[in-house]
Amino acid sequence: MFFDPLYLILVAPALLLGLWANLRVRTTYSRASQMRASLSGAAAARYILDSAGLQDVGLEMTPHELGDHYSPKERVIRLSPDVYRGHSLAAVGIAAHEAGHAIQHAHAYAPLVITQSLVPVAGFGSNFGFLALLFGIGLGLQWLAWAGVILFSALVLFQVVNLPVEFNASSRAKRQLVALGIVPPQEMVYVNKVLNAAALTYVAATLQVVLTLLYYLLLLTGRRD
Repeated sequence: MFFDPLYLILVAPALLLGLWANLRVRTTYSRASQMRASLSGAAAARYILDSAGLQDVGLEMTPHELGDHYSPKERVIRLSPDVYRGHSLAAVGIAAHEAGHAIQHAHAYAPLVITQSLVPVAGFGSNFGFLALLFGIGLGLQWLAWAGVILFSALVLFQVVNLPVEFNASSRAKRQLVALGIVPPQEMVYVNKVLNAAALTYVAATLQVVLTLLYYLLLLTGRRD
């Protein structure tokens, strides 16, 4: 199962899209990092949060590169050093995106609420779904194999629902950056490219888990041809 050509054929589109998306992220981020912004990423995020009445949302710097995220449970935005301290369009774009997640949380944005409820089961399905499928097929236990597929389906559902969450956070970020005068409208093209490239990575990840689920279903139903 680990080297099944069928699996490679099925997920090839997602893998290629992921490689292209990661390349786009690196190139667009590099270009936007050279464009000076009036605020640092941290200052931009703080301005957006305060303007939305979210003074209680924390803002921290994490030592992890690419560790930018918003934690709904802790109500805190964590930004990587380059984003937190950076005075570039790339930095303020990413910081604004995370602030967009905080605004979603404050407004109980439905897809975000759903994804948060799916986090535990999606994590469990990601870790144990494949194992249950593998042992189920190896031991001839159809019920265990199907249980693995159902567990993995939770991860697929999480990824699918998470797509509008990410796109919406970027849309909120773009609106706030212009409305608050953080980024002039004529310079938003650089921010748009960074956030759009990042969104493609989520699309690729979602496509990969969907196609992986299809592969699992083909294995169990015997429709490999």
